[in-house]
Amino acid sequence: MKSVVILCDGAADRPIPELGNRTAFEAADHPTLDHIARHGVFGLTRTVPHGMPPGSDTANLSVFGYDPTVYYTGRSPLEAASIGIPLELDDVTYRCNLVMLSSNPTDPEAIMADYSSGEITTVEAAQLVEALQPLMKEYTDTELHTGVSYRHCLVLRHADTGAELTPPHDISGRKIVPYLPKGIHADMLLDMMEKSYSLLKNHPVNLDRTARGLNPANCMWLWGEGRKPDLTPFCEKYGVAKSAVISAVDLIQGIGLCAGMERLQVEGITGNYHTDFSAKGRAAIEAMKNGCDFVYIHVEAPDECGHHGEIHEKAWSIEQIDKQIAAPVLDYLKNCGQPWSLLLTPDHPTPIEVLTHTPDPVPFALLRSDTFIDNGPVRFTEAHAAATDLLVDPACMLMADLVRPSAPMTEKE
Repeated sequence: MKSVVILCDGAADRPIPELGNRTAFEAADHPTLDHIARHGVFGLTRTVPHGMPPGSDTANLSVFGYDPTVYYTGRSPLEAASIGIPLELDDVTYRCNLVMLSSNPTDPEAIMADYSSGEITTVEAAQLVEALQPLMKEYTDTELHTGVSYRHCLVLRHADTGAELTPPHDISGRKIVPYLPKGIHADMLLDMMEKSYSLLKNHPVNLDRTARGLNPANCMWLWGEGRKPDLTPFCEKYGVAKSAVISAVDLIQGIGLCAGMERLQVEGITGNYHTDFSAKGRAAIEAMKNGCDFVYIHVEAPDECGHHGEIHEKAWSIEQIDKQIAAPVLDYLKNCGQPWSLLLTPDHPTPIEVLTHTPDPVPFALLRSDTFIDNGPVRFTEAHAAATDLLVDPACMLMADLVRPSAPMTEKE
């Protein structure tokens, strides 16, 4: 049996005035997504458990089929797994964004000007991380590891947890002083941030970016504290022979690796709307042709558009997911000669209105070759999903239905 998840990160939204009070899903043309909604189990699902932060970490763990209330240990160790950082159970990790601040982090007027520093390139970011390495020698058992673009990882060996930290994408355009580190290690983490600003603000990479009209990466911002997770291997948990994950984002790759999945490297994927959407579809199909039974296709583009307030780009990204990923993948499944299933869902909303994640339930559609449903002329939108009165809570329950053994295929599907 072949099973696929198409995860549209942050694609769910609230009505947007500039789109005639429609969401991006409502404004976009997505016939394949609509087909999946019309003939699959269609409704809402709660990916973020009550009381937990609405992050891509908790939400994607849910969609992968892992209850975050049981398995979640923090965001950064999942990214550390993707980078390849070996961790002990008593190590503590932090996500390190290279951000653009308007001034020194302790300046009462300092603002989070850009949480991704214009999505700085990995080559440029690596030079900035290298410039910060002497700073790490001032602290005991502390390591800074280069990741991708603005996303990097700090490790404290044999340390305690208990810091109170804020994701930088939650405070875009806001004064940062209320959100500086608190709790355990707060003094050290803030000291790192202050000194990083002094080291980076006039670094040649940043001077060059400024000269080219690009945002500089002038400070490290630490958040996402956690310890090494202990995920039951996906194939063991769900009886799947071979599984793989496709994503340009360290976090999602890290979940897959911690779950024992193969990470498929796909040239041209970026984590924003400039990504090669079709390459993800092709890679998933090729993996299934080569014996993979389960593929998790993660697309970050709508989420990044939501964080940046890019309204039309968000709707356009959904159309590309439909045309370049969902359509060819569904066509392959229908003609693969085996039973199959497909789950389509965002992980969480990233509303243009607030520029960050919210914990609201999201639409989902689960289509299986052994079941034909006629939901009528519905579209894959938030409102149509809510109108079904179906709420799957928690979302981690969906995976068991997605990968369960199939009855004989129906002629219609």
